[in-house]
Amino acid sequence: MSGNSFGTLFCLTSFGESHGPAYGGVVDGCPPGLELKNEDLQKELDRRKPGSSRHVTQRRETDAVEILSGVYEGKTTGTAIGFLIRNEDQRSKDYAGIAGKFRPGHADYTYLQKYGVRDARGGGRASARETVIRVAAGAIAKKWLRERYGVGVRGYLAQLGPIAIPFRSWDSVDQNAFFSPDPERIQELETFMDQLRESGDSVGARVNVVAQKVPVGWGEPVYGRLDADIAAAMMSINAVKGVEIGAGFASVAQKGSEHGDEMAPRGFLGNNNGGVLGGISTGQDVTVSIALKPTSSIRLPRRTIDIHGQATTVQTAGRHDPCVGIRATPIAEAMLACVLMDHALRHRAQCGDVTPPVALR
Repeated sequence: MSGNSFGTLFCLTSFGESHGPAYGGVVDGCPPGLELKNEDLQKELDRRKPGSSRHVTQRRETDAVEILSGVYEGKTTGTAIGFLIRNEDQRSKDYAGIAGKFRPGHADYTYLQKYGVRDARGGGRASARETVIRVAAGAIAKKWLRERYGVGVRGYLAQLGPIAIPFRSWDSVDQNAFFSPDPERIQELETFMDQLRESGDSVGARVNVVAQKVPVGWGEPVYGRLDADIAAAMMSINAVKGVEIGAGFASVAQKGSEHGDEMAPRGFLGNNNGGVLGGISTGQDVTVSIALKPTSSIRLPRRTIDIHGQATTVQTAGRHDPCVGIRATPIAEAMLACVLMDHALRHRAQCGDVTPPVALR
């Protein structure tokens, strides 16, 4: 299987399956001299890990990470950073009854048609558990961006199913199981999820991510556009079906006089562009929004076919997130951070000696 690596100068390669012995990752291109230890990665992994509340999968994983290479005396050496995360709580027997069937909305059918073989245990390589590697790599990128450029990357849950969540404060985001920016909506979200879980169904979500203090100039004007690379990275996350940069689809109803961000000596007067113009960062916040579909593995009976092409029904047992979007915030943050670090290194390589001739106040 190809397609297990992404990035140009800051490059991540991952391996492993949901019910295999472990997931592993190799980060290539991290500059030397960055102080890095297991705890730096673990902090982000703990935000994503399963079993953190009754509203997500009850699979119990510590997601303990072990850095294997690329760090000496507490600092990166500039060589490949290898790390490993063991799977500890697999229950492959939960999938025995559906090994010969295709779950609607899942990758079962396409994997078998493409490769001629399919790992039915938890979806194998198609499992959302693969994102544990992205979060670990994103922790490296986040730290480097913060220390080198002062860039901060953070996100929040903006909508859970039909419930829109207004942004009130960053303070509450990491203080609840939903990454909600509005603490007053927690009870409503918990009631909704309790009812959803009892029904055996699932629901989608919307997650917003913001990168602050991104310098002007990152990205390329044609191929390698910053917004295009961000969109591709976000779409590579399991269950993501839509990506918006800035105003996104709302720009369809806007007029040019409204959408085009006017400028003044103090800077831009709006940010409909999401911090990117012509594929290049403007120096404003980079704003991204992703839509995640409802979880495909549900307890309700669904019509499908088996591997012989015969009509049948399928019900998925086991432990699954009724809404994968609840744990998606750290994943989206990680992907944005990885793309930004990649472009920071690419910009430094070509244009590191260029001083922007126009200074905004």
